[in-house]
Amino acid sequence: MSLLNIIDNPEDLKKVKKEKLEILAKEIRNEILSVISRNGGHLSSNLGVVDLTIAIHWVFNCPNDKIIWDVGHQSYTHKILTNRKNKFNTIRTYGGLSGFPKRSESEYDAFSTGHSSTSISAALGFAVARDIAKKNFKIVAIIGDGSMTNGLAFEGLQNAGLLKKDILVILNDNEMFISQKIGAIVGYFAKLLTIGMARKLEEKIMKTVSRFHNFGKPFKKFIRRMKVMLFPGMLFEEMGFTYIGPVQGHNICNLITVLEKLKDMKGPVLFHVTTKKGKGYIPAEINPTEFHSVGKFNIKTGKIFQQHMITYTDIFSDMLVKLAYVNKKIIAITAAMPNGTGLDKFAKIFPNRYFDVGIAEGHAVTFAAALAALGMKPVCAIYSTFMQRAIDNIIHDVALQKLPVVFALDRSGLVGEDGGTHHGVFDLSYLNYIPQLIIMCPSNGNELQDMLNTALSLDKPCVIRYPKGTVTNTTLNKFSSTLQIGKAVILKDGNDICFLGIGNHVNTCLKTAELLAKQNINASVINMRFLKPIDINILKEMISKTKNFITVEENALIGGFGLTIKAILCNYDVFVECVGIPDKFIEHGNLNILKKKCGIVTEDIAVIALQMLKKNKKGFC
Repeated sequence: MSLLNIIDNPEDLKKVKKEKLEILAKEIRNEILSVISRNGGHLSSNLGVVDLTIAIHWVFNCPNDKIIWDVGHQSYTHKILTNRKNKFNTIRTYGGLSGFPKRSESEYDAFSTGHSSTSISAALGFAVARDIAKKNFKIVAIIGDGSMTNGLAFEGLQNAGLLKKDILVILNDNEMFISQKIGAIVGYFAKLLTIGMARKLEEKIMKTVSRFHNFGKPFKKFIRRMKVMLFPGMLFEEMGFTYIGPVQGHNICNLITVLEKLKDMKGPVLFHVTTKKGKGYIPAEINPTEFHSVGKFNIKTGKIFQQHMITYTDIFSDMLVKLAYVNKKIIAITAAMPNGTGLDKFAKIFPNRYFDVGIAEGHAVTFAAALAALGMKPVCAIYSTFMQRAIDNIIHDVALQKLPVVFALDRSGLVGEDGGTHHGVFDLSYLNYIPQLIIMCPSNGNELQDMLNTALSLDKPCVIRYPKGTVTNTTLNKFSSTLQIGKAVILKDGNDICFLGIGNHVNTCLKTAELLAKQNINASVINMRFLKPIDINILKEMISKTKNFITVEENALIGGFGLTIKAILCNYDVFVECVGIPDKFIEHGNLNILKKKCGIVTEDIAVIALQMLKKNKKGFC
C-alpha cells in the first residue's frame, strides 16, 4: 500500500516509521511531478525541499507550531501533508489550491506569502505576539538562499538577533549562496555545534580570557573574527543567531535528529541546510532554471509543451540588444529574473553591461539612478508586482532627480495561475501620482519597440508597461521610430461612442467596436499609448463628436487610467464609464476566466456600451 494514501495530516505522518520516510519522499515527488506536468507550476524548488518538509512536519506540531514559508513557491509538499492531498490536483487552477501559502486556504498556512524575504520578519512578529500572550509554541521560518539577497531578510535578522526571541530560521541553500565556499570539515563541525560541545568550549575560553583585563577584550574579539574567517556561517552569529550547519538536506533521518535538538534551543537559531533543486527528477536537476516555473511537460522525456509564440518579453529582449549595439551607454539591470525579463540574451552578448543584483528591487532602482547620474542609459527590467517594493526608490532616487532611468515593467496586468501576489494590476496607479515620469503602454510589439527606442532617446525617467502574453501585429527587427510624447492615435472614427484603450486592451476595444457595428452603432477607438502625459487635445476633439466614453485597462480602477480620464473630462458635458480591475484582490486561475470575472472582455464591454447609449438617450446621467 502507498504510504501517501494513508497520510492526510502531520499526525498521520508521525505514525510512519523513520526508515520508511525515504519511500514517502519518493511518492510525494511522483505526485508533484504528475500534477505539475498537467497544471504547470514551480517544480525544481518543490522537488528540492521534499525531504526537509517531511522532517519539519515530523518534528514540529503544525498548526499549533507556526511554519512560515518564504516566497512560498516551495510549499507543495507542505500542502500535501496538511489536509490538502486530495485537492492537490487542483493547484493553480481557478477555484483550486493556490500555488503559494494562503491563510484563507488552511489553518496550516500561518502566513500568506508570494514575494521574497518576508519570512524572518514575520517569524519575529509571531514570536513577540506569542510571548506577550504568554503562549507556548514553536516558530519555524524556511528561507531560500536567493531570498537572502534581499535587504528585508537582513532587517529581520538584525532585529531578531537584537530581541533574542526563540525562533528557528532554516536557510535552504541550493548551492548558490554559501555552500560552495564551505567544505566537509565544516559539516563535521556543524555536528559538534549541534551536540553543544564546541559551544561549551567556546564559552569556557571566553570566560577564561575575560579574567585578563589587559588583553582579554582584544583576544575575545580576535577569536570571534577567526570564527567568521573559518566558518562563513558565523556571519549569523555576529548578528545574534546561533548558527548550525551546513547539513545535507536529503537525509530525512539525520534532519529529524538535528531538528529535534534545535527545537528546544533558546534564542534565535539559524539552521543551514543544503539541498539540490529538482532532486529526484533528472531533467530538473540538470536544468533547474528551466523547470523553476514550468508549463505542462512530458514526465518521461522532460520535454516542455510550448508553442513557439512571440511574447512582449521576446520583443523587448531583441530590441534592447539591437539598440545596445549602437548605444554603448545602455546598461541592463534585473533583480534575479534574467530569463523572465528576457535579459539573459543581453547578458550573453554584453556581459560587462549586464547586472543581476539579486532579489533586491529597491537597490536595483537606486543603482540605476546613480548610473544615470553619470551619463549611462540604465534599463531596469523588473516584474510589475515586484517593482511595488521599490516605489520609494523610484520617487526619491529617480523621479525627484529627473534621472533618465528606463523601467521595463514585465508581467503587468493579470498573470493567471500565480494569483493575487503576482498580478501586476497596481502599477499604473502607484506610478500615476509620481511627478516627472513618462508612462507608456504598448498595444503591440511594434509599439513596444518604438517606445523602448523613444525612452532611451530622452533625458527623462520613463516607464514602459507590458503584459506577459503574446504579441500581435508585430514586425520583428523593424526600424524603430521615436514617438511624440503624450500623443494618442485614432484607430477608428465614429460618433456614437468612443473607446479609450491603453496597452493590451486596445485590441479589445477594436473587437468591441466591430461587435457594435453589427447593431449599427458607430464607435471610435483611440489608442491612448501614454498615461503620462495624457493627450488632452484628442479628448477635446472626440468631445465634439460624442458624449459617450468608455475607458478600458488591465489595472486597478482606483488611481488608474480610467479615473484619470474621468477627472480630466469632469468639467465637460459627457458620460464616462471605466472598465478595469475592481477594488479587490483577484484570485488565481486561467487568464481568460479572470478577465471574464473582471468584465474586461469584448461581450461585457459591448453590453456596457449599449446600456450607456440607452440610458443617455433617455437623458439620465
